[in-house]
Amino acid sequence: MALPCMTVCSRASVAVLCGIRAPAGFYTRTPAAAHIRLFLVRQYSPSQARHGIGRNIVSKLKWANEKYERFLQRRFPRFYVLYHTFMKGFRLLFQDAKEIRRIKTRMITNNIDYNKLPYREMEKLRQFRRDMIKAIPLVIISIPPFANYLVFVLMYLFPRQLLIRHFWTPQQLLEFQAVYHKQRAQHHQAVLSGLERTAPSVQDNRLRSHLLNLCSKVQSGAHPVVSDIHAVRPLFSGPPFGIRRMYSDQMRHLCPLLFLTHRLPTLWNSRRLNNHALELMQLDRAIMRLGLHQLNDSELREACYVRGLNVERLNPAQCRDWLTQWLQFSSYLKESETSLYLHSMVLLTVNYLKPPRS
Repeated sequence: MALPCMTVCSRASVAVLCGIRAPAGFYTRTPAAAHIRLFLVRQYSPSQARHGIGRNIVSKLKWANEKYERFLQRRFPRFYVLYHTFMKGFRLLFQDAKEIRRIKTRMITNNIDYNKLPYREMEKLRQFRRDMIKAIPLVIISIPPFANYLVFVLMYLFPRQLLIRHFWTPQQLLEFQAVYHKQRAQHHQAVLSGLERTAPSVQDNRLRSHLLNLCSKVQSGAHPVVSDIHAVRPLFSGPPFGIRRMYSDQMRHLCPLLFLTHRLPTLWNSRRLNNHALELMQLDRAIMRLGLHQLNDSELREACYVRGLNVERLNPAQCRDWLTQWLQFSSYLKESETSLYLHSMVLLTVNYLKPPRS
């Protein structure tokens, strides 16, 4: 029995490896022959060979890339940091694009509204959209022939203005956040002054008194409580501080709070301010559904920063305390009170953890 079996094995091997077509019934003489044929076909199939070649090529490319990175790190350390940041940025951007596609597909398939999404998915969509809007000018500049060389120079010289957060180093991220907050902080006093100048036009004496007391409290360096803000709510759903009723100058000073340009027509500014405020209000409600304790330290800092707080010198516990107060304030707001939401990005942030001035 051993000799015939060995003969069958050898003939089957030669037939499969050399591509010889065997006569009908050749492999069906014994059950062992059929099993041997199946095994050999699996081992030496063209698809397996292609996969093996592909894996070999990928491993070679990976080895060459690692060698190139070690060379850059050894010979050109400063350029290596830039190169590594860009490569990591492209990977992160690609991962975000895949995640956004997955979220969009699930929304369409399951007919899910944006405001019903989990907090992290809502925040991912919001941030990705802002990143793509910022990247559009750079894409347009790179369209002409050979313009990509100019683009690389511009990206190196102006990373804050042209690059999105994926291509920033951790040090640049902190530095640029400080720069952006300094720019919006320049408008804090103008927002408070606008409230004071318009207060005399308020007909209700009680509301006018509450508003003037709130402004003087903030300007004296004190941090207001949530009840101080809620006391003036009726003024911000209609005239004189409603999102479509306030003066154009006041709108222009509110735009930088959301990192929006103010050099647009008043009607456009009003619409953009309202849409961004509604989006943040929906995110606040998503945080409450998730639970504030579920946010990690990085998410806490980002949430506070987006809502107007300077997080440069705050620890996670302080960020959590402030965000708790902010959610207590925003949870009672209606969609018609987006103007109060925007003004509170000044009223509830400028004096947080600052001692009042004497």
